Amino acid sequence: MKVAILSGSVYGTAEEVARHAANILKTAGFETFHNPRASLADVQAFGPEAFLAVTSTTGMGELPDNLQPLYFTIRDQLPAAWRGLPGAVIGLGDASYGDTFCGGGELMRELFGELGIREVLPMLRLDASESVTPETDAEPWLAELVSALRG
Repeated sequence: MKVAILSGSVYGTAEEVARHAANILKTAGFETFHNPRASLADVQAFGPEAFLAVTSTTGMGELPDNLQPLYFTIRDQLPAAWRGLPGAVIGLGDASYGDTFCGGGELMRELFGELGIREVLPMLRLDASESVTPETDAEPWLAELVSALRG
């Protein structure tokens, strides 16, 4: 199965989590695509059969600058070929920001919903105020994702 990993990061933490997720998925036998500066054409050329979004949150619950162009292009075009594909989201944030905690992840969940991508696991919320090693903290959830994608 081909898994496209869409990621957005401000300081690099979400990119590290996305790279770690790609390694775990590859080890489990999946083919992965991850490019933090990917265009819609890049993602479509890969021919994804599943999606994972990994994003931090910036400002007032927004997506990082590097993910916004892809997000808006996907939202404008809503590729019909992705309807029904499995997907999941890892959101990074800081719970001390209250209502905007993991807002970037919530935006990706909403986009997946508009696309008709099936959420195979509830969004993983990684809290910067509690986690020193978010990539390691994501491992149990990623193991569940591997099982869900195989199922």
